[in-house]
Amino acid sequence: MAPLQQSDAVASAQKSPALYQRIGEFLVAQRIEPSPANYAIAYAVVTETDSALAQEVAARTDGGVRLTQRDLDELGMKVEHSQLAADSQQVTEAAELLAARAQAQMDGFTDVVVRMHTQARDFGRDLIASADAIERSRAEQGASPPFVEDVSRITAAMIARVREAERRLEEAHREAEELRRALEAARGDALSDPLTGLPNRRAFEETYAERIAAGQTPCVAVCDVDHFKHVNDRFGHTVGDRVLCAISAALSEACAGHFVARHGGEEFAILFDGSIADAVAVIEEARINIGRKRFRLRESDVLIGTVTFSTGISLALANEPLAKVFERADALLYAAKASGRDCIFVDGDVSI
Repeated sequence: MAPLQQSDAVASAQKSPALYQRIGEFLVAQRIEPSPANYAIAYAVVTETDSALAQEVAARTDGGVRLTQRDLDELGMKVEHSQLAADSQQVTEAAELLAARAQAQMDGFTDVVVRMHTQARDFGRDLIASADAIERSRAEQGASPPFVEDVSRITAAMIARVREAERRLEEAHREAEELRRALEAARGDALSDPLTGLPNRRAFEETYAERIAAGQTPCVAVCDVDHFKHVNDRFGHTVGDRVLCAISAALSEACAGHFVARHGGEEFAILFDGSIADAVAVIEEARINIGRKRFRLRESDVLIGTVTFSTGISLALANEPLAKVFERADALLYAAKASGRDCIFVDGDVSI
């Protein structure tokens, strides 16, 4: 019997005392409340010392400065956003890979069915021609030898079987075509957000890549709903989903002609083909219009209140990867959050 392998949980438990001590030292040094959210940040910092989060914490605490709860709230949003984005990316990539493989297999199956159908049809025509020749020979020569009768009978049976095979192959071809169309639709669904109906993160990435390949330098805007967690906590996720749908509709209307996507959670991303000034003007109009709305529960007419969003906008450089321009826009978004929310920050640390 093979020896049992030590489980990850056991190995982790053996390392726990030292890990708890490091986390505790971090919390004590910063004099912060050991809440679940703060503990999660401390855990991420001490276990991934080379991560962007750890580097940002080091920068904020440089010179002996302690983190404030406001710092921790902002860092917590980044941790949650990063995890949600990673999970969404993995799920999307897996679904698209499966759909692509199924599509390729179905295309191959369809080709085989078409070839078989063509071959069966041609063979059937040859058999019918042979049967007709036999019948003409019998009519001209009168009685036929026994073996001719046997060939005639076998040929007739083969014709019947070939016709049945043709019918079944035609049905298989029709079903394969229906499944192929369904797979194409499924791949289309893999590029859309099921809640809002907007394109999703993968669609946004593909569209950005297409525009960069075409020599364009689009503006990337990242919008995040302010205090969205409060809406979910107070009214529930169902109401939160309705708010997201309302925000997505308002953004789509205000940004008509531009590419609007739900990037994940309460975050939306928009591609603008024009100048950064044009992008700011469009987003500002959307921000004002949404800020004027008073959201209410449709069942009870209870007032939810005003919902706002913050935005970071950055202009892509020629042939610049999305990760870089998105990182700039995301940093501008968090700068807008830190400055009081419900505003727009653009390249150059200019607030609107």
